[in-house]
Amino acid sequence: MNPEFGELWTTLTGEPVAEGAVEITGAESVLPGPFRVAAAASASIAAATLAAGELLRLRGIEPGVVSVDTRHAAAAFQSERYLRVDGESPGGVRADLTGDYRASDGWVRLHCNYPQHAASVCWALGVPATRAAVTAAVAGRTAKDVEESVIWAGGAAAAMRDRAAWLEHPQGKAVGELPPVELRRIGDAPARSLFYSERPLGGLRVLDLTHVIAGPVAGRTLAAHGATVLHVGAEHLPTVGPLVADTGMGKRSTYLNLSTDGGRARLRKLIARADVFLQSFRPNALAKLGFGADELAELRPGLIVADLSAYGRLGPWANRRGFDSLVQMASGIAAEDGSDEPRPLPVQALDHATGWLTAAAVMTAVKRQVLEGGTWHTQLSLASTGRWLDSLGRKDPHGDELDVTGLLRETPSAFGTLTHVRVPGVLPGANPQWTIGSPLPGSNPPKW
Repeated sequence: MNPEFGELWTTLTGEPVAEGAVEITGAESVLPGPFRVAAAASASIAAATLAAGELLRLRGIEPGVVSVDTRHAAAAFQSERYLRVDGESPGGVRADLTGDYRASDGWVRLHCNYPQHAASVCWALGVPATRAAVTAAVAGRTAKDVEESVIWAGGAAAAMRDRAAWLEHPQGKAVGELPPVELRRIGDAPARSLFYSERPLGGLRVLDLTHVIAGPVAGRTLAAHGATVLHVGAEHLPTVGPLVADTGMGKRSTYLNLSTDGGRARLRKLIARADVFLQSFRPNALAKLGFGADELAELRPGLIVADLSAYGRLGPWANRRGFDSLVQMASGIAAEDGSDEPRPLPVQALDHATGWLTAAAVMTAVKRQVLEGGTWHTQLSLASTGRWLDSLGRKDPHGDELDVTGLLRETPSAFGTLTHVRVPGVLPGANPQWTIGSPLPGSNPPKW
C-alpha cells in the first residue's frame, strides 16, 4: 500500500487502513509531468472503492481485497477523451474563446465553454466574440486586471501565478487551512438501516445537482456502486454534450426550474425521500433558494449533503466561480516547471480526484449513519484537491504512452452505443458497474 493512500484514508475516516485491505499496482509513468497525478488518481479511486467495501461489510458480505491498477486509474481520469458515440468522437468540450492568453505581464486563462461566460469576457474587455479581438485586448492589460474585470462581469478567469505567489495569496492561505475532505455531523437523526442488497449502495437515493466533471463523476461513481442517482438539471441552462454523455452513466435525468415556486416545491418532494444531496453550484447559490446545508438538515433529517466548490468555503474567493483549468492557473500548478507558458496537468485531475473523493466521503457518511445516525455534511473543493496533489511531491516528468487495451467497453444509451472507460477499482465482493447507459438530459420525470 502506498503511503499517500494511507494518509488520505485516515484524513477521510479517522482510522488507519487495515493491513492488506488495498493493493495499488502499476507505475506512475503512465502519465507525464512532474506532479504525481497517477498516484492521486489511484489513491482517490482506492478510497472510494474501499469505502464501498466497508458498506459491504456492514451488509454481512466479505468485500475482499480492494485493488486499483494505475493504468486503469489514469484512463478513468481522462474518461471524456476516450468516449465515442456509435464509434465516432462526440466532438470537443472546449469553446473557441476558451484558452490561455498572453497579457502584458504574464498569462491569463479565460473559460468560455458556457455562452454566458463568453458574453461576460467580451463585455469585460469591450470586444466582439472573436479570438483575435480577445487576444488583442488581453495583450494590452495585466493578467490580474483581466482576471478581476472578467470575474466582476460574471465570467470565469484566472491569472497564472507561481506556487510561492499562491501560498502567500489570501485565498491560497485559506485553502491551506482546509483538508482535502471535510466531513462533519450537522444534525440528529436515527441510525440508518440498510435495505437488503448485494451492492454497497443498493436502496440509497442520490439527488445529483451538479455539472461539468467533478460533481457528475461523484454521482457516476455512486451509481456504479448501486445507488439510484437522479440528475437534476434545467432546460434553460447550457450543457457540454460530450461531458453529459460521459458522466451520465448509471443515472436518470430530469429537469426542474428552481427559479419557480413549482420547481422548488418539486425539489423539496424529491429531497423528502432522498438519502444524498450532491451539489456543485457556487457556494450559497442554493442556500439563497432555501436549500443550504442547514435548511436541508431541517427538511430531511438523516440526509447526507455533499457540497463541491472551486476555491473552498474560506477566503475572499470562496464564492468565485471556477473550473479545473482555472484553479491550476491560479494555484501555481500550471507554472510548476518555470516555463514562460502555462503547462497544465496531463488530465483534468482536480476535477476527477474531487469527484472520487466526494463519492468516498458520501459512502463514509453512510457508514457513520448506520453506526451512529445523524445528518452529515461533506465539503470539498478543486483548490483543496490541488493542495493535496501538491503535497504528494514530484516525480520524473517523462511519461509512457497510455495503453487502454482492455479498459474500454460498449454500453447502449439514449445517445447511441457508448464506448467508454469501464469503472476502475476492483471490489471482489461486488464489483462496481453501471447497469444503464447515459440518459438524454431531462428525459425522466422528476420522481423516484
